[in-house]
Amino acid sequence: MNRPDYLNMKSNSHAEPVVLDAAPQGNTYEVATDGRKVLRNTYALLSMTLVFSAAVAGMSMAFNWPHPGLILTLVGYFGLLFLVEKTKNSAAGIASVFALTGFMGLTLGPIVSAYAKLPGGTEMVMTALGATGVIFFAMSGWVLATGKELSGMGKTLTVGILMAFVLSIANIFMGLPMVSLAVSGMFVLLMSGLIAYQTSAIIHGGETNYISATVTLYVSIYNLFLSLLQILGVMGSDE
Repeated sequence: MNRPDYLNMKSNSHAEPVVLDAAPQGNTYEVATDGRKVLRNTYALLSMTLVFSAAVAGMSMAFNWPHPGLILTLVGYFGLLFLVEKTKNSAAGIASVFALTGFMGLTLGPIVSAYAKLPGGTEMVMTALGATGVIFFAMSGWVLATGKELSGMGKTLTVGILMAFVLSIANIFMGLPMVSLAVSGMFVLLMSGLIAYQTSAIIHGGETNYISATVTLYVSIYNLFLSLLQILGVMGSDE
């Protein structure tokens, strides 16, 4: 008896691992059936959450809602992330993902609005948005085209993200533009790597839960966009 996808996301220690099958033409690869299923569901859910998050951010900008502040943002983010983790193997996980991405859209609106009010701010926002899309499709496309197995990057990415996060919190109190620029550069590299890593995990069977995969990719895109926006803002302020 076939169960719905959200129930099939539980890992099974007796299941056969998902592998990549080499296609007969050249050096291209074909993603195995289970990997294609998770990938398809991940991209579908990611698309919906990005649209929803953008809509919430747009409402936040239109009604000039204030930013909730650092503490509330961190509590809301980690709290909702914990909720997603607890519900990811049930239908409630879908609602949790939309709650998380909607909240992140709420925090994004005031930030984008502030940048948009700067001289050339609209172009700055559109440039960051376009660059984010290019990086996402480039990194995902590279992994899908080559079948790269990137599980070895996991520990390096984790350490790097923790370091960048700690530095970003510390710089809130230091307020040094060059540290901010360096941290943003670190996040651009780390989030690009995380996109490739997560895509590889999906097609190789290392990630079989499309809710978890969606959240990882969404957070990567969110941080990538903000980091690029901050880099463009710092560079623009030096002109």
